[in-house]
Amino acid sequence: MAFAIVNPLAGPDHEVAGWFHAHLTRTFVTVLRTFTEFGSGEWIGIVLCALIVFFAWKRWWPSLVTLIVAVPGGMLLNEWMKVLVHRHRPFVDGPFVDWSGYSFASGHTIAATLLYGQLLLFVLPALKARHWRLLCIFSAASLVLLVGFSRIALGAHFLTDVLAAIVFGVLWLVFCLIAGKPLRRSVVLTPGVPLVSEPALVPVEETQQPAQSLLG
Repeated sequence: MAFAIVNPLAGPDHEVAGWFHAHLTRTFVTVLRTFTEFGSGEWIGIVLCALIVFFAWKRWWPSLVTLIVAVPGGMLLNEWMKVLVHRHRPFVDGPFVDWSGYSFASGHTIAATLLYGQLLLFVLPALKARHWRLLCIFSAASLVLLVGFSRIALGAHFLTDVLAAIVFGVLWLVFCLIAGKPLRRSVVLTPGVPLVSEPALVPVEETQQPAQSLLG
């Protein structure tokens, strides 16, 4: 079952897609494909596996659960939305492109938004210096924008596909952040352990005061 969604930006969508399609060169495509790899399923999978192993080794369970729900969970929802909306890609074949599947919203872009956005949420609380915080924010935003730009320029997605993916990704991260508050409240920080968001957490255990001796 597909839903027809009226696109008020259909004109600019096709104009932008057509302009890039007409100006693609082999060198330009090579550069774009390098950018687009930062949102590819293979790259996202490698980074996710490494993070899952690392969090499990450190026993940072709240961060592990948050990562799994935020990134793979958001990507699965996006695939469901693609089937629901049923929008076709700007170009499905040509000298440099050969795409399959549906267009709305961009899977590469939302994957990059979810992964780099969640990593940013993990790292920011541990950074005290303002310049390091700004650098991390700029780096995460730049990666997402480069992936989104590459998808538009390669003819894989319309402009609105990429913008929607960024918006949906940010909203999903906010939802996961709010929904994860009860999990974070159930643990306390271990003193002296480096902080990365709320990993390095241990359950709160009640300790009983030793009974005082009547002879003491």
